[in-house]
Amino acid sequence: MEDGVPAETAEHLMRSRYTAFVLGRGDHLWRTWHPRTRPARVDVGDVEWTGLTVLDVVAGGVDDQTGIVEFEARFIGAEGPSVMRERSVFERRGGRWTYLEGRDPAEV
Repeated sequence: MEDGVPAETAEHLMRSRYTAFVLGRGDHLWRTWHPRTRPARVDVGDVEWTGLTVLDVVAGGVDDQTGIVEFEARFIGAEGPSVMRERSVFERRGGRWTYLEGRDPAEV
């Protein structure tokens, strides 16, 4: 997760964002969030992230403008172990991949 080196693919950006959650780096999350959907402040939460599995990748390659990455992220929170599943939508902006939004896989 190096802010000076742009992610080559949407999946690379998604993985760097997961690492930012693990390390508590809200600054990286904020910088890689698309300005149209980015919150004023990013809260990394108070959980222990324990694993990531990429389930599906649609486009998001070096020559694409958009991409989708579906993943499961495991964590331990106040209620115990849990899993977050999301289809993240990414879009290039100024030549760099940005996180646009997350969708519930059941609704897509």
